[in-house]
Amino acid sequence: MERNQKKQVISQSLRTWFISLLSLSSISLFFPSASCHSFNYKQVLSHSLLYFESQRSGHLPHNQRATWRHHSGLTDGLEQGVDLVGGYYDAGDNVKFGLPMAFTITLLSWGVIEYGHLFAGAGEYSHALEAIKWGTDYFIKAHTHPHVLWAQVGDGETDHYCWQRPEDMTTSRRAYKVDTDNPGSEVAGETAAAMAAASIVFRRTNPHYAHLLLHHAQQLFEFGDKYRGKYDESIGVAKGYYSSVSGYRDELLWAAIWLYKATENDDYLNYVFENGFDFGGTTWAVAEFSWDIKYAGVQSLASMLLMEEKHKKNEATLQQYRSKAEHYLCACLGQNNSTNVRLTPGGLLYVRQWNNMQYVSTASFLLTVYSDHLQAVGQRLHCDKGEISPQEILAFAKSQVDYILGSNPMGMSYLVGYGPHFPLRVHHRGASIESYKENKGFIGCTQGYDNWYGRHDPNSNVLIGALVGGPNSTDGFSDERGNYVQTEACTYNTAALVGVFARLHEEEAFSHEEEAHLDLISDG
Repeated sequence: MERNQKKQVISQSLRTWFISLLSLSSISLFFPSASCHSFNYKQVLSHSLLYFESQRSGHLPHNQRATWRHHSGLTDGLEQGVDLVGGYYDAGDNVKFGLPMAFTITLLSWGVIEYGHLFAGAGEYSHALEAIKWGTDYFIKAHTHPHVLWAQVGDGETDHYCWQRPEDMTTSRRAYKVDTDNPGSEVAGETAAAMAAASIVFRRTNPHYAHLLLHHAQQLFEFGDKYRGKYDESIGVAKGYYSSVSGYRDELLWAAIWLYKATENDDYLNYVFENGFDFGGTTWAVAEFSWDIKYAGVQSLASMLLMEEKHKKNEATLQQYRSKAEHYLCACLGQNNSTNVRLTPGGLLYVRQWNNMQYVSTASFLLTVYSDHLQAVGQRLHCDKGEISPQEILAFAKSQVDYILGSNPMGMSYLVGYGPHFPLRVHHRGASIESYKENKGFIGCTQGYDNWYGRHDPNSNVLIGALVGGPNSTDGFSDERGNYVQTEACTYNTAALVGVFARLHEEEAFSHEEEAHLDLISDG
């Protein structure tokens, strides 16, 4: 008994030291209700990658794991004489919106660039590459000429008249493009960024494909930069769904810095330096990172170049980028003197009512990546209210993820399919209706509304890995199919979390190894 008591005292003391080392106790500085739950990050990583198979458009492959889905959109582009079969539906509807689709692929690619070895360790590397390639294969098709990019298939207005499975679509599948007469620098720039980032991902496993992606990325950037204009002015049906509020300058900077990372061609980096002021890269202090506003992403990537000796001559400009990146990160942590992101009473970042989780997931990703960068270079984050350690930043990002997974006042996992309590009535046409596999009979436009939309029963199919819009400003959530503000999920919500799940799985595995090591020491 005495030996066991001694073992417990030593073990507890060492665990306390280890937790202090990780600064996990410091969550309370920023997060009022720190999680004491334990979550299976490996499982949610697997779930999150499975979600993208549920969002696939086109001819599904033989290894399709989301078996309740079937082929759809097989004539996309036919009316315009171009093959636009493939790609992703953005959310719970059946439109293919190019701008958010490209942002989704950029985020997925960035996650693999940062944490590819962790994906491999979790057995999910091939699934991550498949998710990226499903998007980039489509972008190659959609980029039919150096100065032509097909940026949308279908339109929200007619699509929303119907509640149909994608396999049964009777709504318009008209395709819309941007070109020299009808420019669209946002969608050209974001697609260039996506293909440049993906080219880095495929460089080792598929060098020919990586080269092809880079070729398209360079052409698209040149097109978007030479023929500048807002894409939603050229494609009017995008307005009201994915309107470009921030304009296209952030996307051009975003594309340029990803092209620099993919090529190490200084011309692209000089573009980021020379246009930093005029395009807002060094002047815009933002508090969100999204499919529309890329500044925080550009600023974070530029900041990470500061430690490289070859960039010393541009140190002043990079410091300006860093200042704005730190403003965003400190805003998320609530450590600015002003312009902080508010928290719900339960501790969730809250930017706005509609699909708030997209801002939580992107913030969690940037905080995680930047904390690892600071850890690697031995630095801390400088905020108005003090310096923040990399461990504290990661702990806050983890608190946001844990809230998503169930450590919240509702006890709800907002990642569908994970945990004992998750949304059952996701606002999603295909998931809500009996699957094509079970019922191959045609389900009409209004029939879906009559028989499926208004039902109180749970969805027929579980949209595993989807991150829904989430709770309101007071942590309340209503699991109703018609409550699209809270129950609709989007690809870019989940895309931002994939890399974070891989990183937290590593952290969890390390913690378990350390605990085992501490037990071994205490046994001595």
